[in-house]
Amino acid sequence: MTPTTTPRGPVTERPAPAVTAVVGLLVLFELTSGFVQAGIAPLLPDLAAHLGVDAVDTNWIVSVQLLAAAVCVPLFGRLGDLHGHRRMLRIALALTATGTLLVALADTYQLVLAGRLLQGPLAALLPLEIALVRDRLPVAGARRAIALLVGSLALGSLVGGVAMGLLHSAAGDLRQVLLVPAVLALICVPVSFVAVPESTRRASGRVDWPGVTLLSTAVLALLGGVGAAKNGALSSLAVLGPVLLGAVLLTAWALVELRAAEPLVDLRALAGRDAAPFYLGAFLFGIFYFGSQAPNATFFAADPAATGYGFGMSALAISLVSLPGYLTAVLGSFATAAVARRLGYRPTLVTAFLLVAAAFLQYAVFHEEVWHMAAGSSLLGLGIGLALGAMPTVIVEASDLSRTGIAAALYNNIKTLGGAVAGGVFASLLGAFTSPATGHPGENGYRAVWLAGALCALLAAGLSALARRREAPEPPQPAGASAMR
Repeated sequence: MTPTTTPRGPVTERPAPAVTAVVGLLVLFELTSGFVQAGIAPLLPDLAAHLGVDAVDTNWIVSVQLLAAAVCVPLFGRLGDLHGHRRMLRIALALTATGTLLVALADTYQLVLAGRLLQGPLAALLPLEIALVRDRLPVAGARRAIALLVGSLALGSLVGGVAMGLLHSAAGDLRQVLLVPAVLALICVPVSFVAVPESTRRASGRVDWPGVTLLSTAVLALLGGVGAAKNGALSSLAVLGPVLLGAVLLTAWALVELRAAEPLVDLRALAGRDAAPFYLGAFLFGIFYFGSQAPNATFFAADPAATGYGFGMSALAISLVSLPGYLTAVLGSFATAAVARRLGYRPTLVTAFLLVAAAFLQYAVFHEEVWHMAAGSSLLGLGIGLALGAMPTVIVEASDLSRTGIAAALYNNIKTLGGAVAGGVFASLLGAFTSPATGHPGENGYRAVWLAGALCALLAAGLSALARRREAPEPPQPAGASAMR
């Protein structure tokens, strides 16, 4: 055993388990995370019918989890930097399992939203895992491990999306099907106490609780205002009041962060060309990555005889038509490190976002046949997979090693916040085109959603092209911790 020194004093390190075993356990957590996140998508139309809510309110089943994640992710990342990433990983898994079980057992819309709220820490899993592998592995090994974790998340999404549709088709009982991800999440909790080593580096300071409170309140206000706009009344007091309050609170939060000795988010570090374009790109990424999930599912499920569009698909059919996108997302995620070695990480990101923009434009123009949507899904999945694999790497490598957790968390938080905002904005777009005769969103509402996604992807590509990319040097490893072994 080798003694080392941290900001909290000398500690004695125990030999960590083999890297393959440890990364393998983290892969299990990401497979489960992807299963939980994507498994809900093909069930949304049936879940909405079971709860008696309309297509617009269905968006909030997705958005409330993203809203909770927008608050939980930076908090868990900072607490991980201060107190240990493994410790916070275990807490995040426990809360996620509780929320997933509540969603499965809930009989009311309010309880489902409460369960989705408890699933907020699900988004903190990947940043905490990235911090663990970056703490324990050299740069090349950490890059491969990050790509593997992101690829596992995409693979879990593939399996979850298809399996949940198949199970629902076979069982026909929504509650039984929703219990499957709950059981998987519950299994991960005791597994997290096996073999995973704690991170060796610690940040100094404390949690910026004023920053956490202001950020949480600002996000709630902004999302409340966006949610009130679902009927298209963008100039109403119910919309403008919360939005203006959120803007004021965000300004106050920025002032607090700039003056704090240990801010939750180092805003000055985000202002340069090394980081700012990537973080802005992450926000845009979240808009089209998360925001299109519920609209696409409701479009597939729409009855063409009643609405004039859609395919009247079941949950299983939605899973199958989405399968090409899941497959190419897995391929893109696992291939990121190899592609980036040839092109560089910044050109890889630009290419990824251009592929996404092309897919959304195709959706907007061609969506009358199932194969149109399947082709667009393939292109969209490939672009999203490459972006998911490349973006965490470029962001964490621009940060100090002792703040890897908060850097990865901030990326995920900004991406998730973009998704939460998109949930309300896209619901507003659909609501603005709702037909009084049918009570359903018009076809042009979906076109507006897809064109908004294409615009966000093009802006993200431009920001990535403008960013200044620095390759990370090999950092000095603490004694006894040159790898996860």
